[in-house]
Amino acid sequence: MLRVTTLPFQQTMADGIQRAQAKLTASPEQLNSGKRASSFSGLGGATHNVLSAHSMLSRNEAYSAVGKRLETTLSFYETNLTSLDGEMSGLRQNLQNAIGMTDGSGLDAAIEGAFAQFKTMLNTSVSGEYLFAGSQSHRAPFTLGTLADVAITSNADAFASDSVRQSARLSDEQSFSYGVDAASIGSDFLDAFRTLQAAGPFNGKLTTTQKDALNAALQQLDTGLGAVRARNAENGRDFARLDSIMGQTEQRNVMLQNVIAKNEDANLAEVAMNIAQQKTVLEASYSVFSQISGLSLAQYLR
Repeated sequence: MLRVTTLPFQQTMADGIQRAQAKLTASPEQLNSGKRASSFSGLGGATHNVLSAHSMLSRNEAYSAVGKRLETTLSFYETNLTSLDGEMSGLRQNLQNAIGMTDGSGLDAAIEGAFAQFKTMLNTSVSGEYLFAGSQSHRAPFTLGTLADVAITSNADAFASDSVRQSARLSDEQSFSYGVDAASIGSDFLDAFRTLQAAGPFNGKLTTTQKDALNAALQQLDTGLGAVRARNAENGRDFARLDSIMGQTEQRNVMLQNVIAKNEDANLAEVAMNIAQQKTVLEASYSVFSQISGLSLAQYLR
């Protein structure tokens, strides 16, 4: 005996069709977005882990941005220290040549030019902050305007920098100290300029007093060059340490990105297969529902 479908059964079939339609609607959205859900709440039990991973990734990316800015700053230190080394080495060579030939012709111009470059390098600024000023980054670390000022100004008054090293946070566990102050790399050079300024002007043949002054200035320049090279080497070690920390930060970023992708990203091949299956199921449901809806008691009472 055939059983005629009941209204509750039709309703059950209709609910099933609606659920199938909802799944079929969601699948193309996954295919287009590449994500399993359009919101965190749609991730179910993985929501907490994903939110935590996003929070950690944002913090890590902020540390990465700090590291990149610091990398630029250390590059400026290296460039300026190397240039200062080259400029003062050039002045040293000019003094040696003058001593060797016992002739100071052109030496005044060389000293003036070296002093101008010395001042410019010490007062280098990056994004409005003076590079060699220590914690006093809002003001120029070297205060003298001309070579003539050297004779009447002490080193203590010539430098407005301090020896405080800057600090940057590069991870939850690590802070990074760095920096080079103008006084630590400029004091010996300033002594040399003071010695040269007092011995000048240099016009032709050098006197014995002038030769002695040039030799004294050579020793002061050598001491200054040693300080600059030591600071540049220290900056190089800072570079290496920063590179190591940045590498660790990048590894954490990749790990967190993988955690997020594993929980958020949809398997597109699987989604495409599901769409095909859901279409088949939905079409079959339509067919069955249509047949059931068309049944009536009159068909069996004829």
